[in-house]
Amino acid sequence: MASDPSSSISDTIARRGLMLVLSSPSGAGKSTIARTLLAQVPGFELSVSVTTRARRGSEIEGVHYHFKSQRDFEIMRDNDDLLEWAEVHGNFYGTPRAPVEKALSEGRDMLFDIDWQGAAQLREKMRGDVVSIFILPPTMKELLGRLTRRAEDSSEIIQTRLKNARFEIEQWLDYDYVVINDQLDRAFSSVRSIIEAERLRRDRRPGLYDFINGLLGEEPS
Repeated sequence: MASDPSSSISDTIARRGLMLVLSSPSGAGKSTIARTLLAQVPGFELSVSVTTRARRGSEIEGVHYHFKSQRDFEIMRDNDDLLEWAEVHGNFYGTPRAPVEKALSEGRDMLFDIDWQGAAQLREKMRGDVVSIFILPPTMKELLGRLTRRAEDSSEIIQTRLKNARFEIEQWLDYDYVVINDQLDRAFSSVRSIIEAERLRRDRRPGLYDFINGLLGEEPS
């Protein structure tokens, strides 16, 4: 049987998964990059949050969110079963710990499309597993243009988003990598290169011990 040309010995070495955090001000392109990553890069899955918000008709339990009562959410929070959580417009959202730790231990990578506050909480609890990337717009003028072209918000909301963007951009120093999204293809290529490098980190690949022991035990013919 012919071997798969897309696979390599390196792919067979056991590794711990990583937590890829993408953050950006609204309109910088984070969600587009996240969708492209899930579609084109094997081995990634999107973290499914828990929320106390009522389920909408088009939403599926366990796919879009895990829907919880406020009491159940508070129990998870108080028992440290959430890696990060926040209150947004009167509803609570959070990342459940158990499925993330299970995925990482099985060598699967998790994607988090979250803001700087959520990223800070993840770093506090899972620092060694987090790879954080901040996506920047090339200019504030271009950011305004993107928000306007989306045609989703009133001019007042757009101005609020721009004001918030300035504060969010100031958090860039807390991130491992910064990618300027002046061209989407180039920005995505940068994100993909970061992922490939981080997957090869020695401290994420416990399987290297067995591989190297086997390598050193071989006698060249």
